[in-house]
Amino acid sequence: MIRIRRSVRAFAQRAVEEEKLLAVLEAANAAPSAGNLQGYEIFKVTDAGKRAALARAAFEQYFVVQAPVALVFCANPARSGAKYRERGKRLYAVQDATIACTFAMLRAVDLGLATVWVGSFDDAAVQRVIGNEDLQPVAILPIGYAAEEPAPTTRRRLEDLVHE
Repeated sequence: MIRIRRSVRAFAQRAVEEEKLLAVLEAANAAPSAGNLQGYEIFKVTDAGKRAALARAAFEQYFVVQAPVALVFCANPARSGAKYRERGKRLYAVQDATIACTFAMLRAVDLGLATVWVGSFDDAAVQRVIGNEDLQPVAILPIGYAAEEPAPTTRRRLEDLVHE
């Protein structure tokens, strides 16, 4: 599954089945987190108008609108900070959100769905779309069925990546 994952930026006009979406969300919920606090929140955006607003917030990345659903993963600094103070607010909540998003992404691929990690966006604009200014947007994950088959990308050699 990990090796077949691709960043898909073209989505078919086909709905994602509710049971598949639920399985993706359950995978995110199963992700490990600092102190098991789950210092993140997930916003499910299915409304086309809100997905268009997310696409604009993501600097005109309009493939976000093509996907029938977009999940917005946000760090919840207050939740992590209650136990881990400043490091929890600044780091652990962000790590929790990224791990949850990764679990969701991999489960989506396992179910035959396509995704792409969107990390380039205007935080304040995303916060307006989700209706919460207290959370830190970390990633937007459009999910749908692929309308393209991107070629595999090259990866760094382990010898260049792993150090002793």
